[in-house]
Amino acid sequence: MIRTANQNVDAIILGGGPAGATCATILAQHGRRPLILEKSTFPRHHIGESLMPGTYEIFDRLGILPKLKNSGFTVKESVQFVNSDGRDSRPYFFPDRDPHERSYTWQVKRSEFDQLMLDNARAHGAEVLMGAQARRVIFEGDRAVGVVAKVDGQERELRAKVVVDATGQGALLSRQLNIRYPDQKLRNAAIYSYYKGAHRDEGRNAGATLVVSTPNREGWFWVIPLADDITSIGVVAPPAYLTSGRGDDPEATLAEEIRNCPGVARRLANATRVDKVYVCSDFSYRSERVSGEGWVLIGDAFGFLDPVYSSGLLLAFKSGEWAADAIHDALKTGDLSAASLGRWGPRFAAGMQLLRQLVYAFYDRDFSFAQFMKQHPEHGDHLVRLLIGDVFNDEVGAIFDPMRNWTKLPEAMAVTQ
Repeated sequence: MIRTANQNVDAIILGGGPAGATCATILAQHGRRPLILEKSTFPRHHIGESLMPGTYEIFDRLGILPKLKNSGFTVKESVQFVNSDGRDSRPYFFPDRDPHERSYTWQVKRSEFDQLMLDNARAHGAEVLMGAQARRVIFEGDRAVGVVAKVDGQERELRAKVVVDATGQGALLSRQLNIRYPDQKLRNAAIYSYYKGAHRDEGRNAGATLVVSTPNREGWFWVIPLADDITSIGVVAPPAYLTSGRGDDPEATLAEEIRNCPGVARRLANATRVDKVYVCSDFSYRSERVSGEGWVLIGDAFGFLDPVYSSGLLLAFKSGEWAADAIHDALKTGDLSAASLGRWGPRFAAGMQLLRQLVYAFYDRDFSFAQFMKQHPEHGDHLVRLLIGDVFNDEVGAIFDPMRNWTKLPEAMAVTQ
């Protein structure tokens, strides 16, 4: 094994996706020396294409708003729900609440978006090592001091003051430490592909994310309009439902689910599939804590939440941002304890919990958001703020007090770091 001292590296970030790139960029802005280890070669395919407007401030801080505005990505200013009978709800237009450019966001092709984010990290001074497969985090006692990674066919021992796990659903460190646990009520899978020529609404709702319930309410579809007349279409449901009695043929399963779902079938009546069919699990999970001595978890490496409200990228950016600020301050004081590196954990987990409760309500077959809002119009603004991603505050959670009389919601899952 080749041992490399890396005396000048402040933090090794495992993964160059949105969470890792965000963390690296902000560390570099602070004058720190981050090193990203990324196992893949970019650009590469990835799912999770819809942004929440709550990402505006972090994009501004990262300095990529001008690039996004000139990117050609589809502009998104609304989300719309389609019930199991195929009837469309009223769109939720984010700028109606706040007529500012921060209320607009984008539907992104992840291969291009993730490349943009990683290039931005490089431009700010982050070092990026592609094709570097992290194998395990090195500990001395309870403290993380580096990582063993396969680089150019050889295992190398790389050391740094802080190790940041941004390995996504691979969740290298939480698996190594056995601190990850699943959400037993949110165990789903997804089958998806891409279509050209799908119907889109005109005007303001043309870029909307659509959440379409299947007729049997066993699952739901996402419909996400991308650039170049391409639409991302995927069905999410329990794995047993997607596989039982269907054989090992995801292509046939997706086609059958589309035919049986009027809210999707009518939008694809004149469309053609232009890519292969993909299968992935989206089992929701979380880690017990965001940090330890000399290490931090961000993005999906900390936890993954069902994608019905498109919260994944927002959580990646926010955890990457807050972790970078905490790492910078910890390096200044020399305090690389779990409490110092994870000071942002409780606030982050609380916001994630609000989104989790909204997901639970969505999956309750006996619960109706429309009926709830008729009875509680005073919470209309809270619901829109949740859909925007404005969840890191003490206000919007008020919607869940009366909602508990309508549906069973999960207990809070707090973290101390």
